[in-house]
Amino acid sequence: MFVDEAIVELYAGDGGNGCRAFRREKGVPLGGPFGGNGGKGADIIFKVDTGLNTLIDFKYKRIIRGDHGQNGLGKGMHGKSAENVVVSVPAGTVITDEESGLIIADLTKENDEVVVAAGGRGGRGNIAFATRSNPAPDFAENGEPGEYRKVKLELKLIADVGLVGMPSVGKSTIISKLSASKPKIADYPFTTLKPNLGVVRVKDGRSFVMADLPGLIEGASLGHGLGDKFLKHAERTRVIVHVIDMSGIHGRDPYEDYVIINNELKSFSAKFMKKPQLIVANKMDMPQAKENLKKFKEKVSSEILEITALNGEGLEKLVYKIADLLDKVPKDTLYDDSKFESHVIYKFKEEKPFTITKEGDTWIIKGKQLEKLLLMSRFDTNEAIFRFSNKLRKLGVDDELRKLGAQEGDIIKILDYEFEFRE
Repeated sequence: MFVDEAIVELYAGDGGNGCRAFRREKGVPLGGPFGGNGGKGADIIFKVDTGLNTLIDFKYKRIIRGDHGQNGLGKGMHGKSAENVVVSVPAGTVITDEESGLIIADLTKENDEVVVAAGGRGGRGNIAFATRSNPAPDFAENGEPGEYRKVKLELKLIADVGLVGMPSVGKSTIISKLSASKPKIADYPFTTLKPNLGVVRVKDGRSFVMADLPGLIEGASLGHGLGDKFLKHAERTRVIVHVIDMSGIHGRDPYEDYVIINNELKSFSAKFMKKPQLIVANKMDMPQAKENLKKFKEKVSSEILEITALNGEGLEKLVYKIADLLDKVPKDTLYDDSKFESHVIYKFKEEKPFTITKEGDTWIIKGKQLEKLLLMSRFDTNEAIFRFSNKLRKLGVDDELRKLGAQEGDIIKILDYEFEFRE
């Protein structure tokens, strides 16, 4: 089964908790901190496997989880980091964040890989917090939560040439004659239900990848027929080969077919009209084909290659024409940088890492940085509580609450945790 889209939920592994421990050895009555760090949680990595050509695995596997890092132990022993989860995808897979709509990666080459959901770092044990002013810290960190993402996977086939045209114009016959691809061929619309790829080898040693795309019809870009589902597979192609049934045997007008297909390509993406297009008149051995071609040329000034794919007539000339054109057309990126996720390097305006709102008598504080700090904090010792309070103060939470009118004893809520505001 050919599957070219999938929605997947990713849960990277949490970091292991740091350990709070002290040396307890004979002859060492006042031993220092001895708690190790937690291990890192598993990243979820997507990597290209050139042996794959479909996203069928994700039809049944919609949730992927990474293992958590191991907790740190006493005697300064650090927890083991979890093994990363490597997910194999076909070349041409585009990974998009469902929440933001931004592209995380466009994986096109063999062994391309990207960390899509990062595992949390391990929490530090109390041995890591020892300083000259506090040689025996009585606190440790929880592990950082692993990243959660909901992503859309979309396969856009890697091909140099895309065959487009109405159903039953002979695209499958062309690719079967020029390559080792063996698509289903029959004389009725929508025989081809999935794209077919084939490697075409030129006698002079050149080669290129050709994609036979399922037949388009009028309204394909709006979802009619099969076209809207498979038009995206032509987006990476450098050359469009527009195949037209010049015989008119199915009662269609070749010129009308030509106009309809170009309108659908343009409606789907304006980029299609910038790609070089070769017009191929097929089934030239049929009655009326010569007459129809004559009328067609009166309306279209572009060069038209005449072939009869069924018996191979004109195909060698077509192959050389495509190869020569590909030599002149550079490979281009599918997306511009503005559509990709990016990391902010410079900030021209200082922004608070949190927001405060009031619901009833409760102050609600939100912010990823602050929430992560809470989840990584423990409240099992007075020193740990003081450390968390001090961090909130340094972030400016206390000052902001005072400005908004918070009073002694007011309830402060972060995630599911509630605290009392104290001066």
